[in-house]
Amino acid sequence: MSTKIDTVSARDKLPPRREPYWRRMSVGCHIGYRAITKGGEGAWIAKYRDPSTGLRHYKSLGALDHLPPYERHDAASKAATEWFEHLGRGGSKGVKTVRDACKHYVEHLKGQQRPDLTPGAKPRKNDDAAHGAAQRLKNHVLSDSKVADVELSKLTPAILDGWRKRLRARVQISGPDKGKPRADSTVNRDMTAFRAALNLALADGWVTSDFAWRTKLEPIANADGRRLTYLTKEQRTQLIEKAPPDLAVFLQAMASLPLRPGALAALRVGDFDQRFGALRIGKDKAGADRWVKLPQATAAVFAHTCTDKLPVAHIFTRADGAAWNKDSWYDPIKAAVTAAGLPAEATAYTLRHSTVTDLVHQGLDLLTVAQLSGTSVAMIERHYGHLRQQIATAALEQLAI
Repeated sequence: MSTKIDTVSARDKLPPRREPYWRRMSVGCHIGYRAITKGGEGAWIAKYRDPSTGLRHYKSLGALDHLPPYERHDAASKAATEWFEHLGRGGSKGVKTVRDACKHYVEHLKGQQRPDLTPGAKPRKNDDAAHGAAQRLKNHVLSDSKVADVELSKLTPAILDGWRKRLRARVQISGPDKGKPRADSTVNRDMTAFRAALNLALADGWVTSDFAWRTKLEPIANADGRRLTYLTKEQRTQLIEKAPPDLAVFLQAMASLPLRPGALAALRVGDFDQRFGALRIGKDKAGADRWVKLPQATAAVFAHTCTDKLPVAHIFTRADGAAWNKDSWYDPIKAAVTAAGLPAEATAYTLRHSTVTDLVHQGLDLLTVAQLSGTSVAMIERHYGHLRQQIATAALEQLAI
């Protein structure tokens, strides 16, 4: 039975009770007012009856005491209507927040299986991807009180625009670039994790539209600018010669293959098939495993490095036996760069850029270069297409009469 609760005077006359006074808005949809004290404050609630199961679901709308009493009924009706429409489109009946979506996404990644790099081993969970996403979401989303606890159904473009601006305003908090603005490419990776979490919530019915983040979490254009530092083969040789032995063999492999430093550091002995001189690249941004047939000289380097190691051991390790990572190779590479008299901005990634540059400049088709380096043809074209133009110009010169 419906009760008049749409005016202040009507609500003031209601005797206090635990059960709300309900007003029917449509079939199966009610708005309720719980009178807490006679002529005093009350709380609003929405009730929805699922037509397929007959089950009732409730959503607290709060006291709405931040509004004048005469505006509270309309505000409660609007909030209830939005919830009913959300449920009607198949949305989650429970209240889900941005924080819930982020945790859900990390658990989703943990549950995914990826092939183990060791032959014969059981598949392992994708813990590395889950850990990386968890750290980004913790540092840049869950720590932001203005967005973390917002209900997904109440997310707006304005809320996410504010979050994006705060993200871009942050600076590096550690490492050699401490205090400096964060690179646009880094900001993009942070937004990618957040966008993926929200998209999963959408796919799982926690929210019924991506309108709030469809444009506000788009990547920053041209963030991955062309890396201008290039080392010739002679300079790469000088760098290797000035590096300590454990780093030198790692740099030698980097100078021989167009791989990301992290992908090379993650390789294990089981990834190298010595019979065929083939290398399986597993942990990389490219996603799926790929095989690379190594030239004889490079295969010999890998074979020597893998000698007397178990299949699960890393191929390239530091002198203390630990695997290389970006934190451990940064300072030694910088010292080797200085000792070799090379450009100060040269980094581990410079070797990848230099090898890709050579492959493109030597005329290897862009599809093969992309497959070797674990990236897209579009990315190679964007950053190295100018080299193809130089080759084309040289070819045209041969046609001149």
